[in-house]
Order: sequence, then C-alpha cells, then structure tokens
Amino acid sequence: MKINTSSSVVIRIVLWLFMIVGGAFYAYSIDKNDFLFQSPLFHLLSALIGLFILRLAFRAAANGGKELAKGRDENMPRLETNRLVTTGIYKCMRHPMLFGLTLLPPGWALFLGMPTFITIIAPLEMLFIVFMVIVFEEIEVKRKFGNEYKIYAQRVPMVSFKRSCFKRLFKK
Repeated sequence: MKINTSSSVVIRIVLWLFMIVGGAFYAYSIDKNDFLFQSPLFHLLSALIGLFILRLAFRAAANGGKELAKGRDENMPRLETNRLVTTGIYKCMRHPMLFGLTLLPPGWALFLGMPTFITIIAPLEMLFIVFMVIVFEEIEVKRKFGNEYKIYAQRVPMVSFKRSCFKRLFKK
C-alpha cells in the first residue's frame, strides 16, 4: 500500500500511536492491582468523561482538517498544504488540529480508567505534543511559508482559549 504523504507526517502518526498504545500498556502494568482501577464506579465515570473528551478531540481535528484541506491542490499529499490557511478556525489559532489532538491522551486515559495514565502519563504526553508543535511544526511552516507565516504568527496565537474560538473548533 502506497502512503501518499510526507515522511514527517508518517513519523508523527507513528509517534502518536506509540504514545497512546504504549502509555496504556505501561499504565496497565502499574495500575492492574490499584483500588481505583478495579472500581466499576470509577471506570464508569472516567469512561463517560473520557468519551466526551475524545469526541471533542476528534471534532477539533476534523474541523481543523476540513479548513486545512483548502490549502492544498489536488496533487498534494493528504495532511499537507501548499498554501497558508488563515481562514475559518485558523483565524483564531495557528494549530487547532494539534490543540484538539492534545486532548487525546487524557481522553484515552480517562476512557481506560487507568489512574497512572490519567495523572502522570497523559499530562507528560500532552507536554510532549506541545513541544513537538513548538519545535517541529513551527519550524516546518516557517520554512515552507517564510515571511507570510511570520506575519500571520504575529497576528494569530498558537492556541486561543477564547470562547468564540472554542465554539468554532468544537462545532458539529
């Protein structure tokens, strides 16, 4: 099967999967005998909260992806752009999809109901995601779009916590 995307995107996807699956396995090895992990009530409550957060994460990724698709020609690989997108949710924040995806580790951890994953691993994974955005994503787009991106970055924050931006990010 031919993957029609850049190696950078493939590496990031593999890292995501490694973090999500690896975090769960590691947390299970620690939590399998934990009182909370064995509590059906805790699992029910954390799973419901986790599903809600996961739904938000995927909605943000989908909304950001739809807008980002406007920045690529037909011959561009998926998840790639050849034009800077500054419309829609990208008027509010520069990295809406990645912001949404930072919700995946806590959502998954809560869904699985693993205390170690919830309290230690998921927050560390979220920090790692933020680090990846700041270091890799920002460097790539600066290199790709040059001065146009620098001007855009001066006007628009990486992430915005404004209510209007959240409405746009998580809309159905």
